Amino acid sequence: MKNRDAHAFQSAPKEKEAHLRAKSTQAGFTLIEMLVVLVIIGLVMGLVGPRVLNYLSDARTKAARLQIEALSNSLDLFYLDLGRYPTTQEGLTALTRRPPGADVWNGPYVKGSAVPADPWRNAYVYVAPGKHGPYDLSSFGSDGHEGGEGSAADITNWKQ
Repeated sequence: MKNRDAHAFQSAPKEKEAHLRAKSTQAGFTLIEMLVVLVIIGLVMGLVGPRVLNYLSDARTKAARLQIEALSNSLDLFYLDLGRYPTTQEGLTALTRRPPGADVWNGPYVKGSAVPADPWRNAYVYVAPGKHGPYDLSSFGSDGHEGGEGSAADITNWKQ
């Protein structure tokens, strides 16, 4: 009996050690595997990132064009009701609040309680009478200043 107990006592640590060795080789990732994954992610982001940013700036430009078109339609409704466009002093707020002396005002002509800002959170520039028509309506783009190129280019209700 003593031999059998001694044998069982000696074989248990060997089995336990083999089990721990097998378990440690299976758990986790090696440093090289992690570095390879990081390099692949970096390459993908380097190729895809600029395209995503391009789409974002294009989407803002398109949104500004659509808003200018919607505001132009609202200004035309204002004109149909009052026989004139809002003055520069009245501004686009005349589309949401009755200007003084406007007896036939059937507004608000835009949804909400205020005229929306452009996609870059700047106010649209409204001038009446305009240089290019009865009124000029524009957004100065991402830079917020007149002129510019690309996403910083002005977006207007007239052809440039």
